[in-house]
Amino acid sequence: MMSKPDASRHAPEEIDAYLETLPDDFRSALERVRYIVRGTAPECTERISYGIPIFRLKTDLVGMSAGKNHCSLHSMSTSLMLAMAEELKGFKISGATIHFTPEKPLPEELIERIVRERMKE
Repeated sequence: MMSKPDASRHAPEEIDAYLETLPDDFRSALERVRYIVRGTAPECTERISYGIPIFRLKTDLVGMSAGKNHCSLHSMSTSLMLAMAEELKGFKISGATIHFTPEKPLPEELIERIVRERMKE
């Protein structure tokens, strides 16, 4: 029987490897998100799960990823996205995910607020 990978493991090198595969502008945009998340939740662990970088604190807080034409911040909470609809105007939202581009990054305060709200949930 295969064992389930440890969800609480801390493997920042997995995220480093993920980021190294991206074009420079996408890598920079996601490195900025990573820096803000780590600053807001310094105790969180980092790992790749479901093929994307995930930040965890008891539970998965947020994730991030790069698509072909955009980057994404995965809030892991559709209800939070609905509650923050006003603040998210101007960004494309898909379920619990916010899409953005390196040219139009998410404001630092918005990322911090999402992480703080997720820590409360």
